[in-house]
Amino acid sequence: MPTIRPYRDSDHAALYDICVRTADAGRDARGMYRSDDLMPDLFAGPYVYLQPHLAFVLDAGDGPVGYVIGTSDTPRFVADYRLKWIPLLADRYPKPSGDPVTPDDVMIGLHYWPERMLVPEVADYPAHLHIDVLPAFQGRGYGRTLMARMFAALAADGAAAVHLSMLTENTAARAFYDRLGFHVIDVPEAGDLTYLGRSTNP
Repeated sequence: MPTIRPYRDSDHAALYDICVRTADAGRDARGMYRSDDLMPDLFAGPYVYLQPHLAFVLDAGDGPVGYVIGTSDTPRFVADYRLKWIPLLADRYPKPSGDPVTPDDVMIGLHYWPERMLVPEVADYPAHLHIDVLPAFQGRGYGRTLMARMFAALAADGAAAVHLSMLTENTAARAFYDRLGFHVIDVPEAGDLTYLGRSTNP
């Protein structure tokens, strides 16, 4: 029976693997970019580096098969991302110049623009999170349990509400979040994203 436990440094490779295998709107994104580490470097690595106490994994007994990660303070996270995370990866991802041409250019541009996370309409939801579970372990209640663990941790860290952004096309994820009590936050010109929020209370 899989169990939920705090993230450990030894989980890093598994976390990156789960991230890239679910990064294409819930589908496998391996091979989409020059490096399979690109998506995890944006959407997993900074969280376990900057706020490891807000990272939990679903462990099937032989390693993680899912995780939830996040921050209780998005503005602080953005500042730390710029100050600490961008310099750490400077050799791996040189700062782009000019307009993006390739999918890699687009993602690396996001890496150098962490302020994109400072959306005024979600200011009342200071925490944010990401959850990913491998397909074989979805639909079995583990995602809900991971989220409950994160809600409690965020509340203990002082965040009364949490938000997330998701690709609107990921209808399966949207149904999951709806069942957890998330509601739509109206963000004009959100493009292909939908913003959702809820209280961190159970």
